[in-house]
Amino acid sequence: MNNLTDKIAYITGGSKGIGYGIAKTLLGAGMKVAITSRKSEAAKKAAESLSKDQSRVLALQSDVSSSVSEAKAIQTVIDHFGGLDVVIANAGVGHLFPIDQLTEKLWKETIDTNLTGVFNTVKASIDALKKTKGYIITIASLAGANFFENGAAYNASKFGLVGFTQAVMLDLRKYGIKVTTIMPGSVATHFNNHVPSTADAWKIQPEDIGQVVLDLLNMNPRTLPSKIEIRPSMPVK
Repeated sequence: MNNLTDKIAYITGGSKGIGYGIAKTLLGAGMKVAITSRKSEAAKKAAESLSKDQSRVLALQSDVSSSVSEAKAIQTVIDHFGGLDVVIANAGVGHLFPIDQLTEKLWKETIDTNLTGVFNTVKASIDALKKTKGYIITIASLAGANFFENGAAYNASKFGLVGFTQAVMLDLRKYGIKVTTIMPGSVATHFNNHVPSTADAWKIQPEDIGQVVLDLLNMNPRTLPSKIEIRPSMPVK
């Protein structure tokens, strides 16, 4: 994986935030990138801003909570680019409510996107990644190790995602597939309807997560950082 030129990455939720930052970084490293959004126009707009060379970026509409949708998207990537080397399972939602206000609909959307959605992405990509001895990276959260008030649904999804990813890592390494979960703390994104601004300068930036992904892909193949916690170096003042 150390020669990344023309390697092919599939990034869910790549139209903004962390997914967009990762896509930008990987394109800068010479890779080809496919990004998804639940809205086709959002994916197309992001792809146009990511690269002047549209032959290197593919915009796709997909809802990770649908196994059919994810299987179709990944097959489109393989048909378009000729293979698949890296999968970044990034798409996620954040509904933060106390349990007495948390509705069944919000619970299901959180689990179906943040946990089952990653299952759908991983399952649809395994056969292709076995052929290339590829890499799966899931974007979890420090909320997958630290519970907090109003986090019942989000904590459950991210705790589950961390456990899922680590078990998958053990399942797939015998095929030469690497699996890592990245657990960021506060990131300057649109998470939970936040609008990034200069006030977020203290936070992790999306391109910082992109750099972590790039470092993983460039690492000596004998070594696997299977779980990475990342947080702002200085607390907010």
